[in-house]
Amino acid sequence: MRPLRNPFLQTVLANLLAVWMRFCVATIRWTHENEAVAEKVWADGGPVICLFWHSRISLTPACWPHHRAQEVRAIISLSPDGQFIARAMEKVGFPAIRGSSANKDKADRAKGGSAALRDALRQLRSAGVAVTPDGPRGPMREMGDGVAVMARLSGAPVLFIGLSCRPAIRLGSWDRAVLPLPFGRGAVVWDTDTFPEGLSTDEVTLRWADRLTVVEARADAITGLERV
Repeated sequence: MRPLRNPFLQTVLANLLAVWMRFCVATIRWTHENEAVAEKVWADGGPVICLFWHSRISLTPACWPHHRAQEVRAIISLSPDGQFIARAMEKVGFPAIRGSSANKDKADRAKGGSAALRDALRQLRSAGVAVTPDGPRGPMREMGDGVAVMARLSGAPVLFIGLSCRPAIRLGSWDRAVLPLPFGRGAVVWDTDTFPEGLSTDEVTLRWADRLTVVEARADAITGLERV
């Protein structure tokens, strides 16, 4: 039996991961670049779509000051692994919206994606949504069209967030996930945009995937983390 399918072990491991994430974020020396765009979003206090690639989930506590920024809920898949991530993310301040647009050939996944989109649009009336647009199964750094659809329908600004730290452990998962180690160097790099008039959803998706990769690559350049 896979450990993440056991509810008790899932809860224990999620709690341990959340504690580790907070410990590492507190002890890492962080560099912030282009933070002014994020400060404006936090000061406005309205809806926002926050994007970071799936491999950097463990670093997300470093990018959102919950004491002065709007509430953000994270869209997380309906899979057992997703439940584990949802438990850990809730512990670090990102309650979950459960659903996924992956595997559109499967009815249960499609229904989950539709429900997640509806819940996200309700959330975006006044607060924020966090999305890993290459999750839950990849391909790595390839963005689905759900983010662009969400931005077009809601009118919410998009905040691209590049996260990095070194030293770190690279997991053998499909996304080569980064697990932080304490007392190292970290970086958070921001960029922002709104859905551009006159462009198709596909065009915006490609443009935004590139911009998200750019801020992540810049964060890696600051910390010296090797790109994969």
